[in-house]
Amino acid sequence: MKKLSVNFLFLCSFLILSGCSSAIKTEEKRSEEKQLSILPPEDLYGKLFFDVQENDSLFSDSKTFVDAVPRSAPEEIRKKYAEVQPETNAEMKAFLDENFEIPKASSNYVTDSTSINLHIKKLWKVLKRPADEQVSGTLIPLPNPYIVPGGRFREVYYWDSYFTMLGLQEDGETATIRNMVDNFAWLIETYGFIPNGNRTYYLSRSQPPFFSLMVQLLAEIEGEAVYTEYLDAMETEYEFWMTGSDNTEAGGYKRVVVLPNGDILNRFWDDKDTPRPESYREDMETAEIATAKNPDRTRQEVYRDLRAAAESGWDFSSRWLSINGNGDFNLYSIHTTQIIPVDLNSLLYDLEQTLALAYEIKELPDKAWAYREKAQSRKAAIQKYLWEEEAGFYFDYNFKTRHTTGIYSLAGVYPLFFEIPAEEQANKVASSLEQVFLRPGGLVSTPHHTGQQWDAPNGWAPLQYMSIEGLRNYGKEQLASEVKQRWLNLNQNVYQKTWKLMEKYNVEDLSKESGGGEYPTQDGFGWTNGVYQKLSKE
Repeated sequence: MKKLSVNFLFLCSFLILSGCSSAIKTEEKRSEEKQLSILPPEDLYGKLFFDVQENDSLFSDSKTFVDAVPRSAPEEIRKKYAEVQPETNAEMKAFLDENFEIPKASSNYVTDSTSINLHIKKLWKVLKRPADEQVSGTLIPLPNPYIVPGGRFREVYYWDSYFTMLGLQEDGETATIRNMVDNFAWLIETYGFIPNGNRTYYLSRSQPPFFSLMVQLLAEIEGEAVYTEYLDAMETEYEFWMTGSDNTEAGGYKRVVVLPNGDILNRFWDDKDTPRPESYREDMETAEIATAKNPDRTRQEVYRDLRAAAESGWDFSSRWLSINGNGDFNLYSIHTTQIIPVDLNSLLYDLEQTLALAYEIKELPDKAWAYREKAQSRKAAIQKYLWEEEAGFYFDYNFKTRHTTGIYSLAGVYPLFFEIPAEEQANKVASSLEQVFLRPGGLVSTPHHTGQQWDAPNGWAPLQYMSIEGLRNYGKEQLASEVKQRWLNLNQNVYQKTWKLMEKYNVEDLSKESGGGEYPTQDGFGWTNGVYQKLSKE
């Protein structure tokens, strides 16, 4: 074989190095573009954002514009907007249509079958989104395919996804479950926590921490090695929720509350104190009323409490409100950040237990013991602060007033789901469920009629599931079966009338669908589908 000439070898080396250099530069450019583009809409669009969101004549839903996809670079759109300066609504609409892809309200998918289970199975394809290839507007690109709830919810949502996965498991969609868990692990690795959803305007808050339950679900399918695979992600999420736990002074810091005797529990929080971009006008109006009613409050405090309620997933509910002299609840009385929630602390108890299990599997007994101790301390604090013996129920706790709120809500069943209470306590909770919450269509979220969507008359799939499983954990099979059957019947009846599954349902008046809240009832719907498949296929 003839020796290759030096010039030829040099040329090959040059081309290889040039290719590597080009690839590195391309990757650096992508990284730079990502850093520049991963911004909330108020930073992406500047004055245009505020002009659109403050104008109630352009879009009926504040979420529409912040989900729009820009047709060119945001900086170019900002520059063009400054030059054009539309004055009328017609001119503004024309500008927006020219420069953005405006999202449609919802899918027009209609079933071609009378079988609700088959309808849901087909819906997984409708609700599935492929891996995101590029940054576009406010969407945070995810590396793997995922399921969205449906309707106005065009992105993945954190706690929704666990209940969606229950149905995916029943339908054998295990690859999708793995993809979604991997997406959440990627978000934790990238941002240090799981945002409310994969939108830039959600990057200041999370949602109820169900990631450990997702890991448990995947471990049921693939084996216990899953626990150690996601150990780092679970621990990072735990650190996010526990930031400030080393503080020795009583009071709240971010999501941690140190109580006067040193006990530590958690609350919902948001790192920002401005109007939510996706509910901009609504928050501005609420803050205006709140500060007029109570001059001692600032708009920033109101915004923070609204955002914290959004982190809870219960946006909005009497759980976060004060009752006035007339016996009414008003949104302007919101004070979420004063409240230690039952559901959040039960979920963090489970996260601590799951971390302990993962370390046991990894044969690191000291770390496993440390997390068991944390879990036992939290369990004791839940029993101490959140249990009301006279009422026989778990309530949220206001650490400012040092009293439970007295607001009955289905958050009170979370301790049963995670087997925290003693048998006698569980018996009392079951009695309360039957006497306070049970309705013709299942369990109402709270017994209070406030006009908010997480109150009466509405029932929600995730809360039915948590309640049913919590009752089963303590042998309350008859009541669990009653709740299950009433809920499934309601889902079936609405489906036969509309050929759709809904985000929430009216469990009191079965002739109606649902109501209340910041937006119309949504169809789709991820967690309703998941819970229905799980409960109906048992």
